[in-house]
Amino acid sequence: MSRNLLTALAAFVALTMSAAGIASAFTARSVRSWYPSLHKPPGNPPASYFGPMWTLLYLLMTIAAWNVWRLGDGWSEASAAITIYLIQLALNAAWSVIFFGLRSPGLALIEIVLLWAAILATTIFFWRISTFSGALLVPYLAWVGYAAYLNAGIWHLNPASPRR
Repeated sequence: MSRNLLTALAAFVALTMSAAGIASAFTARSVRSWYPSLHKPPGNPPASYFGPMWTLLYLLMTIAAWNVWRLGDGWSEASAAITIYLIQLALNAAWSVIFFGLRSPGLALIEIVLLWAAILATTIFFWRISTFSGALLVPYLAWVGYAAYLNAGIWHLNPASPRR
């Protein structure tokens, strides 16, 4: 593997894990204090499921983005796909800041709809360059759709949820 491809892989790992780190930083405190006090909708998984699931999803996202970069010859053919990937990555981190950091399920619900749309766009753009890369994002799209359901349920069931 060429040095440029390894550098690109390292960059995608760093970018994706940075988003994961931001999300984790805002989630950690609230998941121990505020989140357990909320009423949850039917089908809410145990807290122990979220970490492994997000780890897998971030890994799949990284592989998909790097593969698109590789097959799209860097920016020459993959600039639109990588740009929308970076946008959805920022939205991904922002959701945790809004939901867990600001403790605002209503605002987070609006944001997660935008996130889901950005993931769908990323999946489509990736699919055009690599069916494999597009397919790697399908579980992420499904999980965020499920998370949107959970977010909506929490917002509905906790109209006056405490912020602290």
